[in-house]
Amino acid sequence: MPELPEVETIRRQLVPVVEGRTLREIDVQDARWCQPIAPGELRHALENRRIEALDRRGKYLIADFADDITLFVHLRMTGTLLVDPPAGTKYERVRLRFADDGPEIAFCDPRRFGTGELAIGPDAKDAFLAARLGVEPLGPDFTAEGMRAQAKGRRAPIKAFLLDQRRIAGVGNIYADEALFRAKVHPLRPAGTLTRDQFALLRDEVVAVLEAGIDAGGSTIDDFRHTDGVYGSFQHQFLVHRRRGEPCPVCGTPIVKFVAAGRGTHACEHCQRPPRGVKRHLMTR
Repeated sequence: MPELPEVETIRRQLVPVVEGRTLREIDVQDARWCQPIAPGELRHALENRRIEALDRRGKYLIADFADDITLFVHLRMTGTLLVDPPAGTKYERVRLRFADDGPEIAFCDPRRFGTGELAIGPDAKDAFLAARLGVEPLGPDFTAEGMRAQAKGRRAPIKAFLLDQRRIAGVGNIYADEALFRAKVHPLRPAGTLTRDQFALLRDEVVAVLEAGIDAGGSTIDDFRHTDGVYGSFQHQFLVHRRRGEPCPVCGTPIVKFVAAGRGTHACEHCQRPPRGVKRHLMTR
């Protein structure tokens, strides 16, 4: 699933393409994309309105239209936004056409999980975000003390804490694995047991790995592509994620894979000591 760096990469590429342009037509070819809103309602709300700004919160792209109309776009697992793809591009679900007849935007999604959701008015926009998203990890409100306060007394694994979008918006499986390795914290460590210093280091590593992902144009493992179809490259910088059985880049111990927070998880259990009561995961073929 595209995470914060992938969505931010798309946002930066689309800003010069869409900001300031008037949407002439939104052609929803798959009504599931905007359910429960009907495609006709979406057209009525958005067509012939100017896109004032394209922002991001967590994994959501946020298109702010004139008259306080907002479209929230989520790529989910396999969604991509392509600029001027040729006719017949596979898995196209939505096409945006503009009044100036310039470049068009297509939302393509083979698994059909991506969504477009509407908010009318600033209060509705704020309520939408508040109900779904916690602190922005690249913003000033993301602090070690804030993380520590939220985790106090919690026995759930620290990886589950990082993946909870209502706490930290935008971190997913890839960047959680990488940040935990850099901070030398085992993914199954109960969140409430981390020390103040460990939270400080983990906070910094979350920020560092997200920024590195953005600098590399995101990670392409399966479907993620830039708006011109080019792949991201951060997957070439992974230290542990998807490197099961390979030597740890720090100590040489084979990296193991196991389940944490319901997700396939990678770690070096020499650098990231398992918590008390958790056996080491053996590397098997």
